[in-house]
Amino acid sequence: MKITDLLDKRSISLSGAPTSKSEALDQMVELMAKSGKIDDTEAYRKAVYAREEESTTGIGEGLAIPHGKCDAVNAPGLAAMVVKDGVDFDALDGAPVSLIFLIAAPNTEDNVHLDVLSKLSVLMMDEDFANSLRNAASPEEFMAIIDKADDEKAGIDERLAETSIPEDSANTSDVPSFKLLAVTGCPTGIAHTYMAAEGIEKAAKERGCAVKIETRGSGGAKNVLTAQEIADADCIIIAADTQVPMDRFDGKPLIECQVSDGISKAGELLDRAMNGDAPIYHAASGSPKESQTTKSGGGAGHQIYTQLMNGVSHMLPFVVGGGILIALAFLIDGLSVDMNSLAVADRANFGTITPIASWFKTLGGVAFGFMLPILAGYIAMAIGDRPALVLGFAGGMIASGGKSGFLGALVAGFVAGYVILLLRKICDKLPEALEKIAPVLIYPVVGLLIMGLLMSFIVEPVMGGINTALNNALAGMGGSSKILLGMILGGMMSIDMGGPFNKAAYVFGTAAIAAGNYDIMAAVMIGGMTPPCAIALATILFKKKFTKTERESGPTSFIMGLAFISEGAIPYAAADPLHVLPSCIVGSGLAGALSMAFGCTLMAPHGGIFVFPVVGNALMYLVALVAGIAASTVLLGILKKDVE
Repeated sequence: MKITDLLDKRSISLSGAPTSKSEALDQMVELMAKSGKIDDTEAYRKAVYAREEESTTGIGEGLAIPHGKCDAVNAPGLAAMVVKDGVDFDALDGAPVSLIFLIAAPNTEDNVHLDVLSKLSVLMMDEDFANSLRNAASPEEFMAIIDKADDEKAGIDERLAETSIPEDSANTSDVPSFKLLAVTGCPTGIAHTYMAAEGIEKAAKERGCAVKIETRGSGGAKNVLTAQEIADADCIIIAADTQVPMDRFDGKPLIECQVSDGISKAGELLDRAMNGDAPIYHAASGSPKESQTTKSGGGAGHQIYTQLMNGVSHMLPFVVGGGILIALAFLIDGLSVDMNSLAVADRANFGTITPIASWFKTLGGVAFGFMLPILAGYIAMAIGDRPALVLGFAGGMIASGGKSGFLGALVAGFVAGYVILLLRKICDKLPEALEKIAPVLIYPVVGLLIMGLLMSFIVEPVMGGINTALNNALAGMGGSSKILLGMILGGMMSIDMGGPFNKAAYVFGTAAIAAGNYDIMAAVMIGGMTPPCAIALATILFKKKFTKTERESGPTSFIMGLAFISEGAIPYAAADPLHVLPSCIVGSGLAGALSMAFGCTLMAPHGGIFVFPVVGNALMYLVALVAGIAASTVLLGILKKDVE
């Protein structure tokens, strides 16, 4: 079937002059009616307007492709209008539209016309083709231009079927350095689906990256991505306004956007993907079939860990910013006010005595106030996607204002996520009309009611009791107990440098800050600073123990260590774990124990040496750090063997 088989001469206007978008749509519908392919003009008009309400079909560059699919269409058809002076069509680029194609699609299983329409949609993205249509002198010439382009250019599906992600080979020159996958889809699956695919394909070729694009049109999914292709891909772009099976992309860098962005912003999307500006996607749930073919590795424990880290990573900026500002407030008052001159009652207001300190503390407190809701909200989002966000925020706020604190917010995040998963399963059984309103009505209203009940009668009482007992235990710890705790937490920071043990100790430290116990965070940070600094020093003192490359990287490790970036030690630990890890664990444990013994405190959960001015008992904290570094350095010199 050719494109012109769907286009009736009676449905072509080369001198349109609508003054508004609605007038343009009405005129296009009337043109379509002249073709005899519409049984009920008003019903078809409603379908066209309904599609337009979902998102504009003005794709930019002076083009618009409105479309409607309904029972009122007795045969697939096209109508066309050239608007010489242009009309405001709410186009993506804000420019007037001068060329409009209206698509009529019947509600039938016969979708042979979809390939034709998709080809027209892609052809219209060729500026020369579109301009030649605008300048056509007659309907006959208009159709002749389309026929010529139709014969010369292959359909988008044919071209996309030829694309693939090449497997790695020994000859790396034959394999593109960047491998991209994309999925495109629009509500009707007729035009924008293929135009977005065309845009992404073109942008990928310009940048020399391999690409494969899955189109999810009315004719079903085509060029479907395989599990191996997904595993090998560097990034995935989802440019769709429809539901796309997402669980298969778990653990991959992924960019989600509207289908229109795939048309008008394909270059920007590719640049983001290739620059590493794509968050890691975490699937909320998946079907058994998908799990079998798209397994990303890791069991339930790994999933819980990634969900927790999603909350922690989003929470950290609030904790870091708020904590440092609050610490600065105390520092300002400490430098400005003589504590001994203050009445006992006034000493409780330390940090808010001077106006500047009060301002810092208030601002820091505002940021701190978001900490627990953010933690719970983004844990929930990692499980139940966006609908779970509101439940997580609400649960985190309840925990923040109640007794459960950090632990309550932690549990609230997981509870909120799984409440949404439960509601989603229930809503799947509802009639289609009710199912559509679930995200905007059922999930937030019913979800919040369930969340409120669970928080009030289960989470708050249970986790509140545990939190109170834990805080009391920490507060009642004697000198020896605190020293032991500091040693354990410091040592944990060096066991896997950024892995689960390291993160567990770090989360415990941030939780302690939230509860007002600032000595624990001090021990945690100093334990993380020790390994990179010790390794850097060892590369200078014991040069024979390290390769040339390792020695050259030593100064970098030292800088990372001072900034509290434990990962700077990972290359050295990976190369010789049996000797490096024990050395680092001993030094970190010693530093953490001494920090506790000296009574050092830290309200900021990050920053390394840059937050030393706000450390409580900073001089002895530095002594503890030096002692830990020295111990690890000496052990590295003893345990490591000379490099051959």
